[in-house]
Amino acid sequence: MERKTLAHAAYIYLCAFLHQNRQTDSLVYSQVLLRSRVREIDGVMVLKPSSRILDLTDHVWTECFSDHLGSWKKHLNYVIAIAKDGVYDVTKRYTRKWHEVLARRTITTESKLSSFLENLTKQCRRDFRPELISMLEERDRNEIEAFERNLHSKDDGAVSLPGRLSGDKQWRISRSEYGAGEDSTLSSSSCPVRICVDEHVTNIYNAMVVVLSQFVGTSLSVDGVIDVLKVFQKILMDLKEAPFRFRRTSIKSSDNPQPSLYDLMPAFDELLHAFHLRRELDESGEMAVQLAGDPVRAALALPVALDAVDDVVRSLDKCASIGEDSLCLPLVRLNRIHSGSVLASGEELPFGIATAAFDGTRLSKWEEPNGAKGGWIAYKLKDGQVCELEAYELMSANDAPERDPMDWILEGSSDEGSSWYVLDKQTSQKFEDRFQRKSYKIKSCGRQLNAFRFRFLAVRDAGSTSRLQIGVEAEACGLCQD
Repeated sequence: MERKTLAHAAYIYLCAFLHQNRQTDSLVYSQVLLRSRVREIDGVMVLKPSSRILDLTDHVWTECFSDHLGSWKKHLNYVIAIAKDGVYDVTKRYTRKWHEVLARRTITTESKLSSFLENLTKQCRRDFRPELISMLEERDRNEIEAFERNLHSKDDGAVSLPGRLSGDKQWRISRSEYGAGEDSTLSSSSCPVRICVDEHVTNIYNAMVVVLSQFVGTSLSVDGVIDVLKVFQKILMDLKEAPFRFRRTSIKSSDNPQPSLYDLMPAFDELLHAFHLRRELDESGEMAVQLAGDPVRAALALPVALDAVDDVVRSLDKCASIGEDSLCLPLVRLNRIHSGSVLASGEELPFGIATAAFDGTRLSKWEEPNGAKGGWIAYKLKDGQVCELEAYELMSANDAPERDPMDWILEGSSDEGSSWYVLDKQTSQKFEDRFQRKSYKIKSCGRQLNAFRFRFLAVRDAGSTSRLQIGVEAEACGLCQD
């Protein structure tokens, strides 16, 4: 196919209008059509000589559609533009389904990526004149504003770019690239149904119960257990900072409290497995912990693990002793619900999406831009699953105490949301600190439920904000059945 259509050949075309900020639309040769509506590419087609595209999901950016090959079904995650004046995340320019792309962007957090690219851009501009830097910064601000404005605006057929011209109709419609005609499936919703990718959070919490059970009935004091957990926390921190694909750290005997962590490490095996890690003896006879599975899954699990261990340490610090009766909320979170779907009254892109309330990490949060006087978030269990909810937990977010929920109602449904039953109601609740967890037990309603909904009625200070935000709501514990 390539040699028949000369698709293997490289073509360089210099557009006389490039410096006038014009966009190249398409290049057609024989049966193969290469199409791009972007300005950052010049690897396969020379559209803008000052920058190149790095696409981590494929070996080339420009897509090729052929009736003989069918759809590639490629899903973009990160599109990074590299230019002489900076390095930019331009993914939003190439998708009308940013919420779906955002759910797949799990290599790092959005804030860390943004900070990293900003530092690279500063390095690129370090020798520029101040007036040029000022002009570029103004351009950057305008582009960011345009990105955010386009995410929340409805498509206008009179001003929108035309849809993709290559490929058959159904393929283009499935990719939301058919255009704004009557068959278009584009949605202007800023808060779609999202799927929680959080089974690893439940596995971590369940394994943490196994670890704490090993200390029940031993001679270790609460302070001794805390010392052991802090050493383990340091190991996790070393692993988190280690190279992505080669995570490994040694456990030095000098770091161990008494009794030795060597003696207690078997109790941590299930917990390590939940992080996609394992322990082994290295060549010197010392114990080491290293990657044992998918590096992406390990990268997702380690921040949750660090927060989970830290929460247990904080809870233990308030306990006089550790016994069977203490292995419950707030110390442990057993049988946490996971992998459901979430829908909310609103959300803030990209850092305040609805699933952020259920991802188990302390620094993420769900933010409702207009939720100060009322907002809701609903959670539906996986297909065919039902649950009797026993307890739930809320956590204050990282900032802005005025946005904390104060009054709310928790409801359950046994028919996937057609009808609702009140499970719990709270008023005048106040979070004294940031990242503070509050646990609430539920009286049995005698029903097997498959959906839950939080209706937040008021925030702490609705007079000073229009927003509602909450950290972790997903600590909803119950016994689920398929």
